[in-house]
Amino acid sequence: MKNKNIVYYISLTIMVVIVAWGLLLPSNFESIANRSFTYIVDNFGWFYILSMTSFVLFSIWIMLSKYGRIKLGKDDSVPEYSNISWFAMLFSAGMGIGLVFWGVAEPLNHWISPMVGIESASEQAANFALRKSFLHWGLHPWAGYAVIALSLAYMQFRKGEKGLISSIFIPLIGRHRVNGPIGKLIDIFAIFATVAGVATSLGLGTYQINSGLNYLFGIPENNYVLITIVAITTFLFMLSAITGLNKGIKILSNTNIVLASILMILTFIVGPTILILNAFNDGLGLYFHNLIKDSFQVGAFSEGSEWYGWWTIFYWAWWIAWAPFVGTFIARISKGRTIREFIMGVLLVPVLVSFVWFAIFGTTGINTGSEVASEAVKSTSTAFFVVLNNYPLGSIISLVAIILLGTFFVTSADSGTFVLGMLSSDGNLNPKTSKKVVWGVVQALVALALMLGSVNGLRMLQTMSIVAAFPFAIVMILAMVSIVKALSKEKKT
Repeated sequence: MKNKNIVYYISLTIMVVIVAWGLLLPSNFESIANRSFTYIVDNFGWFYILSMTSFVLFSIWIMLSKYGRIKLGKDDSVPEYSNISWFAMLFSAGMGIGLVFWGVAEPLNHWISPMVGIESASEQAANFALRKSFLHWGLHPWAGYAVIALSLAYMQFRKGEKGLISSIFIPLIGRHRVNGPIGKLIDIFAIFATVAGVATSLGLGTYQINSGLNYLFGIPENNYVLITIVAITTFLFMLSAITGLNKGIKILSNTNIVLASILMILTFIVGPTILILNAFNDGLGLYFHNLIKDSFQVGAFSEGSEWYGWWTIFYWAWWIAWAPFVGTFIARISKGRTIREFIMGVLLVPVLVSFVWFAIFGTTGINTGSEVASEAVKSTSTAFFVVLNNYPLGSIISLVAIILLGTFFVTSADSGTFVLGMLSSDGNLNPKTSKKVVWGVVQALVALALMLGSVNGLRMLQTMSIVAAFPFAIVMILAMVSIVKALSKEKKT
């Protein structure tokens, strides 16, 4: 076994064992995963909260600091991609399916079932719904991505190191340790978190595509259809992965932006337009007014503290699980940009789009009234379609959403296989097609194992993300220390 393939073989073996465990011993798998989830949420919820908040503070600080002028590359390097293509690729990789899946469902869930002490379906609950949706999809997730992407892009393109998460730690622990067992362990953690995060999104997308097809065309919701959807989309994203970064992923990412824009514009027009504009303003005000409190709050003395576990802590863990994948991908496409330009692009532009998205779809859902909303939240994956069915052109908008889910599905999985290929190929920026295909199949199988090997597949997907993200949160914290150490040395030379 070649030394550079150790990470690949160990990671692949771990994922095969997990898939086999989930499919062959589903009850045991679900029981262990749920116990792990409960233990982590009960004992380390504070850790997720503080970690994500530290990423936000770090990103803002480094953007405004003297290091902002440093390029992610040599001093004369220029960006590989235009701003539009760059934004399209990072946004598609960073949010993707989640926006369509939760765009209506999350605000409605918060409106109908808010925290203890807030009256259901009230004005207070509506404000709470927008505030928390903005929080979960705002600065925090993108700051987490920025920490990993910035550190990796700096080490890759400025210092000429390998495209591995472990390379970030050369300034902190030295090249010898990074090339040894510690570095290999870091890269294995990154692969494990990546597979879990991407598999969760693929599972969510599969559920919603099935629900949309059922709602529009009467196609049944069962395991056979789920398997068929996964098989078809897996084939498509592997075709895209084979064509490479500059063709498949770039073209699909630009397509995603076009479809997402059509979806938002149509819904904005047929929905409660003025109410959406007012709700956007209210949401922004509530978000920034409560940002410090919400960034630290974990419900220590609240009767409804479980709410934080299934919402905020789940999201923070999900974003951490996505960080190695999205961070590595963003780093790969960000050569030639200054640190300040990079942080502004990664942190601010996608956040604004997310706010607009949730203002449009959340307000459109709330506007239907508590009766429709209560029906919609019975099944998270059908919430979007139930709500849009109450508006003109609802069927057309739903069809666009299903197509967008498919392209987001392919893009996320495509980007995931690309990154997994890099991480398991000693940092090769253009990994072999064979490895991308293997990881594509593995991602699909993990998603299926989580969906089919559990009574509540959606909850199992959430559980897997939280458990897998825990060790990588520590990696991300240390990454901030390492990159500051590297930057401070550069300024002295």
